[in-house]
Amino acid sequence: MPYFGGGILHFIIAIFFAVHVVRTGREIYWLFILFAIPYIGSAVYFFAVYLPESRLHHDVRRATSVAARVLDPGRELREAARDFDMTPTAQNEMRLANALLETGEYARAAQHFEACLKGPFANDPVMRSGAAQARLQLGEHTVARELLEAIRQQTPDFHPEQTTLQLAKAYALEGRHEDAEREFTAAVNRYGSVQARGEYAIWALGQGKQDVADAQYQEIRRAMKYWNSYTRNLHAPLMKRLEAARRS
Repeated sequence: MPYFGGGILHFIIAIFFAVHVVRTGREIYWLFILFAIPYIGSAVYFFAVYLPESRLHHDVRRATSVAARVLDPGRELREAARDFDMTPTAQNEMRLANALLETGEYARAAQHFEACLKGPFANDPVMRSGAAQARLQLGEHTVARELLEAIRQQTPDFHPEQTTLQLAKAYALEGRHEDAEREFTAAVNRYGSVQARGEYAIWALGQGKQDVADAQYQEIRRAMKYWNSYTRNLHAPLMKRLEAARRS
């Protein structure tokens, strides 16, 4: 009986990840790994695929990135550039593209992301998302929108909040403000995060929608009462942009 119970648990876990495989369009061999190798297959899928695409992993990466930039702002870019120069693999180019994006070198970042998208990572949502971020910063909203729409269509479970907010910004830059507001509203209603409320408020201020911006700002202010120093540092760039938008 204990073995039978353990087998049922393995099957339930494997089914959970198998649904994720199908929904995100992953390679079919993952299904074999999940069901043929009890527990180990699910553990491998969790760490190799599921966790890197989860919101928790995204938040941890953001926090780690902020801390690294404070301690040594140029270290990651230096190391990424060195490694790519020594060994110009797709993986090293991915790392360099992300490092350039983090340091604000958007034109160079876009070039490397585009190079990655022409290789074995042509349909990789991480590469598409990075390329979209760089293109948005460069004002190339149409290219960014196409990349984001491809993510939503082909890998809808990949950082959906981030994709929604970026898509809202792309629509706004294209002058499609009804579509932009629809995306901002969806992000706030579904996630209710500080990021979603802050970006919505900044857009609303730019559109003269003071009541909308004030409502989102008040929700953020209520949340701020419970922030610790880590949370304040994490949201500092967003709050700086929001306060600047309110002043102007």
